[in-house]
Amino acid sequence: MKVTIAVLPGDGIGPEVTAETVKLLQTVATRFGHTFEFETALLGGCAIDATGTALPEATVTVCRAADAVLLGAVGGPKWDNPAAAVRPEQGLLGIRKALGLYANLRPVKLVPALLHASTIKPETLAGVDLLVVRELTGGIYFGARQEATVEQPVAFDTMIYQRDEIERVARLAAEAARGRRGKLASVDKANVLASSRLWRRVVSEVLAAEFPDVALEHVLVDAMAMHLIRRPAAYDVIVAENLFGDILTDEASMLAGSMGLLPSASLGESLNRHGLPRGLYEPIHGSAPDIAGQGVANPLATMLSAALLLRHSLGLEAEAQAIETAVEAVLAAGLRTADIAYGAAGALGTAAMGAAVISRL
Repeated sequence: MKVTIAVLPGDGIGPEVTAETVKLLQTVATRFGHTFEFETALLGGCAIDATGTALPEATVTVCRAADAVLLGAVGGPKWDNPAAAVRPEQGLLGIRKALGLYANLRPVKLVPALLHASTIKPETLAGVDLLVVRELTGGIYFGARQEATVEQPVAFDTMIYQRDEIERVARLAAEAARGRRGKLASVDKANVLASSRLWRRVVSEVLAAEFPDVALEHVLVDAMAMHLIRRPAAYDVIVAENLFGDILTDEASMLAGSMGLLPSASLGESLNRHGLPRGLYEPIHGSAPDIAGQGVANPLATMLSAALLLRHSLGLEAEAQAIETAVEAVLAAGLRTADIAYGAAGALGTAAMGAAVISRL
């Protein structure tokens, strides 16, 4: 297979973890007989510095021409002014919108060797294997808003959803549940929010009409925040609107012990030249400016995001599983980066951990 992958290293530790992941993908291509071509483009703070905008049009062009997009992270103290007219996060939201990526998949599968890395009791974590599907292009992040000023000290954000936005993400989540354990938990705040009452009604209608074999449960977002800590193994697939999904998946990352371990895939309706979703793949962690440039960041979440890229955008299941197996083998062998070493001596740096995974592959 001949493939073009757009690489958006971004800011902070983004360039470090994407560099190791590109090496990994090159190894996959060599081992399995593919040709992977990489084209790098700017997004986030680095794009602001270079072009004055967080999402240059040239980046959109590169991503639309690629079969898939690999992203590092965006943001940092240099651009950390919520009142600024141009902010790195605008690039992230913009590329999702430009590529029509309406669903973010965040799998949380615990590695047995890391059960004790989490602050949650091991017996509570036993059997955790869940998938959070977050709606990505609607809700409060994209609704009308007003910034406060000295003259007008009032601000508001609008959580708005249309029926079709809810239908498509509900279908995607239900399809995922059908291929797993057949259980879907839909998260909302229907006891308070009008948009959540629409969300609950539409999800119920889609499941009843199209997925009668999938068991549906509605869970209020505050209750889900509790259940993820108290009984996370009870859940299979969780679907949530944009804001709720953003918060809950950061919480869920602590089940695995570190945000440096969890990948994500953002998918939409646009297809690449292979007839598969032109997805965007990124670790769920941020740019970690406190450790940027030190060579100590954990690259595993980005490497596992590459496995999702191979699976969803290229249909290369054996290759995806090879990466996941290599990562599990490295962790089972006791190799750790600082974020999951918890005081143990001999933590590996970014390049050394990347090399270890490539060696296992």
